[in-house]
Amino acid sequence: MSESSPMSPQDALIAVMVACSASDENMRTAELVAIQRMVNHMPVFAGYDLDRIRRISQIVFDLFEEEDGLDALFGLIRDALPERLNETAYALACDVVTADGKHNEVELRMLEEVREELSIDRLHAAAIEWGARVRHMTP
Repeated sequence: MSESSPMSPQDALIAVMVACSASDENMRTAELVAIQRMVNHMPVFAGYDLDRIRRISQIVFDLFEEEDGLDALFGLIRDALPERLNETAYALACDVVTADGKHNEVELRMLEEVREELSIDRLHAAAIEWGARVRHMTP
């Protein structure tokens, strides 16, 4: 973490995932399990202090209660996240939203916000979304 940002890059990734899961005010077990699985297994989270997940989640929840909280949250995320991890953040968000096999308009709108705020190229976003969809297909 730098002194200028209260979040590390990994914190920012957690914040994106939690925000997408909580966007519909219903954090499903499958979404929480997906977040935990990704934090435990992905190289980008190597050495990450798992105790920070609760703290970062609370920041997201608190900001969701404020009038301009979403803008503030995206400001924190952009400040902490190196541009090279923007597509990683979007991919993680897509995996969380698709983890329970259901999409609702609120979650899809949140993914669109993430895509816009992190300046994800539309073609890259489509490929990331397709990858998330096929990873979470059921028989």
